[in-house]
Amino acid sequence: MAMSPSRAAPLDDLMQSLRVRVNRALETFLPEADIQPTRLHAAMRYAVLDGGKRVRAILVYTAAQALGHDDDGLDFPACAVELIHAYSLVHDDLPVMDDDELRRGKPSCHRAFDEATALLAGDALQSLAFQILTNAPEASAREMVRILSVASGSRGMAGGQAIDLAAVGKTLNLPELENMHIHKTGALIRASVRLGALSAPEVESDVVRRLDHYGKCIGLAFQIRDDILDVEGDSEVLGKRRGADQARLKPTYPALMGLSAAKQMAEELHEEALETLHPLGDAANPLRWLSEFVVTRAS
Repeated sequence: MAMSPSRAAPLDDLMQSLRVRVNRALETFLPEADIQPTRLHAAMRYAVLDGGKRVRAILVYTAAQALGHDDDGLDFPACAVELIHAYSLVHDDLPVMDDDELRRGKPSCHRAFDEATALLAGDALQSLAFQILTNAPEASAREMVRILSVASGSRGMAGGQAIDLAAVGKTLNLPELENMHIHKTGALIRASVRLGALSAPEVESDVVRRLDHYGKCIGLAFQIRDDILDVEGDSEVLGKRRGADQARLKPTYPALMGLSAAKQMAEELHEEALETLHPLGDAANPLRWLSEFVVTRAS
């Protein structure tokens, strides 16, 4: 399944422009590699820069833009979610977790540096994310910190990873698998949309609820697509080894329900996300395109 050509071109342009924007901001916020401790700072920059789709940051920008809001203040939550995501990847790749050798088409952080440095780099990236978020407008900064901390903690991403590790070699039922991925992958994607909505002043509560549900749908669809790509993706395009989840006997949607049913479930979540956005009109088109991108991407 490929993305519709009529939407692929404008989305490509949009994503590229927003990647440039967030990468420029990340370059500014990350400590330079020649500042002590140099090895730690080099590892932090290595883990964040020169790679990544920046989907979470792009969701921050486009959720706010759908509500008619766009200013430099969006760079703070956009960078914060990307740093949290980067820290999680560094830690997930460690031998004590998934023991992955590749990330974004290059050696994972602990391979390029060492395990202790990678561990500290992840810790420092997490701290930097919240430091950056305190620069957001005072009216929303506190709630942004709350949302991001919950999404990345034991009731979000870290909790989902713990469930994932405990589930290796086991057979989960569909509600258990969904619960794991709503936390592990979905929580941070959902938080990205909510942070964008929070950036826009005086938004009606119904609109916030709709955007939050949209984030929940595409967050789960994103993980289902990841599971599908682990089966049929191209390792060079993925930037990591295909079949890694299968080799580790991890529970996945294709393993539980079959490849065809997994693709159908992702498509149904995409349709639900689109329906949720219906009252927002054309301003939400980038969010619609991103939902389609999530279920059709090749990496």
